[in-house]
Amino acid sequence: MNALTPPMGWLPTGGYGGRERRPRVVALGGGHGLAATLGALRHVTTALTAVVTVADDGGSSGRLRQELGVLPPGDLRMALSALCDESDWGHTWRDVLQHRFTSSGSLDGHAVGNLLIATVWELLGDQVAGLDLVGQLLGAKGRVLPMAAVPLDIEADVAHGDGETAQRSLVRGQSRVAVTAGRVERLRLLPAEPPAHPEAIAAVREADWVILGPGSWYTSVMPHLLVPELAEALHTTPARRALTLNLSAQLGETSGFSAADHLRSLHELAPDLRLDVVIADPSAVEDIDDLSSCAGTVGADLVLRQVSEGDGTPRHDTLRLAGAYRDAFERFLGDVGEKA
Repeated sequence: MNALTPPMGWLPTGGYGGRERRPRVVALGGGHGLAATLGALRHVTTALTAVVTVADDGGSSGRLRQELGVLPPGDLRMALSALCDESDWGHTWRDVLQHRFTSSGSLDGHAVGNLLIATVWELLGDQVAGLDLVGQLLGAKGRVLPMAAVPLDIEADVAHGDGETAQRSLVRGQSRVAVTAGRVERLRLLPAEPPAHPEAIAAVREADWVILGPGSWYTSVMPHLLVPELAEALHTTPARRALTLNLSAQLGETSGFSAADHLRSLHELAPDLRLDVVIADPSAVEDIDDLSSCAGTVGADLVLRQVSEGDGTPRHDTLRLAGAYRDAFERFLGDVGEKA
């Protein structure tokens, strides 16, 4: 097969082609964290759906959002690219989508995929159908859906310092919250009760496994729990739930966070959310007993596996992460979907 030969089943005549096999997995997040998860999960299952945050307000996505009033397409583009067909055709179209223009004009910094997604949305008038069409062009091994049907803003109450004397500020916008100096005390979405796509809700309800993380904690991982319909589905789905912890704190929004602090912050936002598995790399865990205790608080088993590339950089290794997911899934083999 060469770059000009589309993979079998790429035409829009029945989804993405190929027979699904269990488990049915839904991954939630955005940006590079979600792309890492999808790259690993495609080695474990062919029944894969990404539910992607839509609050980006910076760069190419932010400009298209402001000018056209569309969902920010950047994180959606990255998820689609992570699911591309493993062929010359799929890799070529992935590279086309990821290509950014460099110029002295208005196209500077725009990703081709962002423009393509915005184009098909305008032509079809349907966000989900547009993403499905781009997925078919890539021969994507899975489906990509937006977290909400409208563009969102993230707003955070941030404390600067400790105790009663701490100064507090209101930070608005995903790009600003992601790099804020201070401790995020409260997180909100604007609008406060955004509509979710029925396809995303159905995917969560019909899943065998739902995966949260890794990724920018307050701006890519936790916002899914602030969309009411999606949060309700996450709380009530019969699926097993796994949380993948980050390999390091993120400069800005989680500076100084331990692995256990990440889990505590999620529990504070959604105290009734139960997890089954927490996956962490031992090199990123300062206090295993503390993390194990936090995992127990949310009902989860702690799975310690090396999932980093091992070169000192906070990057997940695709095959190691895939192995960790496979190990986690096998712990509950035979009773997926049967828990209370």
